Amino acid sequence: MLLLLLHTDPSGSRQTSLKQPETSPDSKCFIFFLLLLEDFFQMSQAFRDILIGSPFFFNFLQDLRKNFEEEPQGKEVALDQEVLLRCHPPEGVPQAEVEWQRNEDLIDPVSDTNYFISADHNLLIKKARLADTGNYTCVAKNIVARRKSNSATVLVYVNGGWSTWTTWSSCSAVCGRGWQKRSRSCTNPTPLNGGTSCEGQNVQKSACVATCPVDGGWSEWSKWSACGADCSMWRSRECTQPSPGTGGKDCQGLDLQSINCTSEQCPQSEFKNVPRSADSVNGAEDVALYVGMVAVALCLTLLLIVVILVYRRKKEGLDADVADSSILTTGFQPMGIKPSKPENSHLLTIQPDLTTTTTSYQGTLRSRHDAAGKFSMTNGPLLDPLPNGSHTLHNGKLNSDPAEFVSRLSTQTYFKTLPRDVANTTYGTFNFLGGRLTIPNTGISLLIPPEAIPRGKIYEIYLTVQRREDLRLPLAGCQTLLSPIVSCGPPGVVLSRPVILSMDHCFDACLDNWAVRLKKQNYEGAWEDVLLMGEELVTEPYYCQLEAETCRLFSEQLGAFALVGESLHMGASKRLRLVLFSDAYCSTLEYNIRVYCMDDIQDVFKEVMQMEQQLGGRLIDEPHVLLFKDSYHNLRLSIHDMPQAHWRSKLLAGYQEIPFYHIWNGSQRYLHCTFTLERLSLSTCDLTCQLCVWQVEGEGQSFALNFNIAKDTRAVDSEFLLMDSNATALAGPSAFQIPYLIRQKICSSLDAPCPNGADWRMLAQRLKLERHMSFFASKVSPTSVILDLWETQHFHSGNINQLAAVMADIGKQEAMIFLVSDGDC
Repeated sequence: MLLLLLHTDPSGSRQTSLKQPETSPDSKCFIFFLLLLEDFFQMSQAFRDILIGSPFFFNFLQDLRKNFEEEPQGKEVALDQEVLLRCHPPEGVPQAEVEWQRNEDLIDPVSDTNYFISADHNLLIKKARLADTGNYTCVAKNIVARRKSNSATVLVYVNGGWSTWTTWSSCSAVCGRGWQKRSRSCTNPTPLNGGTSCEGQNVQKSACVATCPVDGGWSEWSKWSACGADCSMWRSRECTQPSPGTGGKDCQGLDLQSINCTSEQCPQSEFKNVPRSADSVNGAEDVALYVGMVAVALCLTLLLIVVILVYRRKKEGLDADVADSSILTTGFQPMGIKPSKPENSHLLTIQPDLTTTTTSYQGTLRSRHDAAGKFSMTNGPLLDPLPNGSHTLHNGKLNSDPAEFVSRLSTQTYFKTLPRDVANTTYGTFNFLGGRLTIPNTGISLLIPPEAIPRGKIYEIYLTVQRREDLRLPLAGCQTLLSPIVSCGPPGVVLSRPVILSMDHCFDACLDNWAVRLKKQNYEGAWEDVLLMGEELVTEPYYCQLEAETCRLFSEQLGAFALVGESLHMGASKRLRLVLFSDAYCSTLEYNIRVYCMDDIQDVFKEVMQMEQQLGGRLIDEPHVLLFKDSYHNLRLSIHDMPQAHWRSKLLAGYQEIPFYHIWNGSQRYLHCTFTLERLSLSTCDLTCQLCVWQVEGEGQSFALNFNIAKDTRAVDSEFLLMDSNATALAGPSAFQIPYLIRQKICSSLDAPCPNGADWRMLAQRLKLERHMSFFASKVSPTSVILDLWETQHFHSGNINQLAAVMADIGKQEAMIFLVSDGDC
């Protein structure tokens, strides 16, 4: 290694020389070396290269400090505004070079002239574009190190502007005074990225008077006409009292009426003098014709009677045989029943007909592995109660006393419509220890708390989500469906405590904007209101805990439920989920992008994903959530900023529109629109564009799309359609996080009122459930209801130690019971 020595000659000028150091360098050499820093940049380039290449220089002279003297700061700027980001790099030897990055991509002012990097390293954006939104980083580097500043976020926003007024609508009244309106939209331009919305009214109303429609009325009948040659006479009337006008209804009925004349009134014809013998011959022929027709009618009647009798006899024999076989195959053998006929023994192997018009419940009488045939589900009448004296067999052995099972099953009355869709149905057998049913990827579950089923009873309970079109909930007026239609049953079973049904909803959960009702299907199949959200009564069998995206329903009765809402004013909004699909493979110039607009409910999302999986589609972007206001304005979608040199849109209009009522009603599950694009060359595979979504008067949103159409990187069955790893049916202790004995100890400790408030009331406050104090107080064990709600909220992510900490905070020594061993439980 060489040392650089610095000295001064007699003339006063500084001289430098390189010298091989001895074993340990003299401290003066290092001092001279430090003095050299002053003259480093005045040296010749060749000498500087020698210094830089020496290990001694590398170890002691080169450096780049870590901290920037000035870092760029984030800004929010309007569209087309100039943006200046300042950056002063850290000190270093040699001096650091500066470059800028946006979203980790290097900015090149040569290729994009909208950017300019000044001599003092500041970045200038001449006119801010929407595409310039991002995180900007100043990068300083030299041969020693590379430093990055903190990222500065630049948000380019667009302030909204009003469009022109639409034409006036037709008068709202059909007859008399009404109103008409016109509207304008905040889309010129649409506010984006937090830009201010338009000021002023988007709707103007004006009074109007509509001319009332006049329904037509009949005039009086005219006099009968003279008897005509065809031996008939006529009379008529006109629709002139009054005449229909301004859209009124026409008269109903005939305006012309005819009757036959009597023989005396008929005019005499030229055949009056025909000889009598000819009349006699014609009369005889008529009599023969009449006799033949009567004989044929009698023969047909007798034949029909014989066919009906034969059919009834065969049907009676077949019904008896099928009744015998159904008793044997379900494990029943009522006392005194006759054995099946030997010649019809083959009927015992007939598979059950799932298309019949009866409804049957097998309960616990069938083996657990028979999943597909658990239910027979139709819209027919209910079956008669099971006969007394029936026996239940499991694996060929009598499970318990016959009278006990008769009483156990006698309360199990079933609905007219039981679940048919096995893929969206789960079921299990439960006793007093309770359990849990879950339908994967739908957000729907049913918690059956301990002691909800009376001791000594065993119920087989099902949970299903209804998707069939004929089971849709009828909606009136401006009502909208806010949740899936969920059925749990069998209805009519006796419960000692309420179960908790969890299901997603898609409204903003602000009851100031909504009138939300819980509907339940009765035994006749009609839907009725059983609860108004926000006005729950503790004496009713239903109570709701409303969360941001989930509704927890406490119910003492099983059945079919759904949430239906009606907005109180235009401030109400629903959550929508936008999902974008395309074909997994594209071999043509045309390329289709399907944009689904659905309620933000997991079950609807799962259904669309399953359908696209069958169609061979793939996701091209993550789902996006937006709010859809009750403003009677349609949803508009458009695609912008495509590279014109490679792509073009085949859409004739500037945007596509989905009608307001199609979305607001919530009954159309596959609502979507398709954008057809065309690439100019088959070699073009990369597509970048902006998807803009807005309501006419609302704030819009813009989503950036950037993907390769030739790569199937988002298969629908692998990334977003992951099946739950948890079992769909859990019975007994495995369905709960709190062990059964520990739960009993907590309830006995907190149910009794405490003067200092260290009881179930403090537990509810610590768990942020104080809004439901009156409901908890109405129960025999308030603590158990609170723990039930905690179980259903935290089954997947709950930490039992956190609950133990809450117990310790209350001041109860019972918090230590969480440390008991599994053997004690």
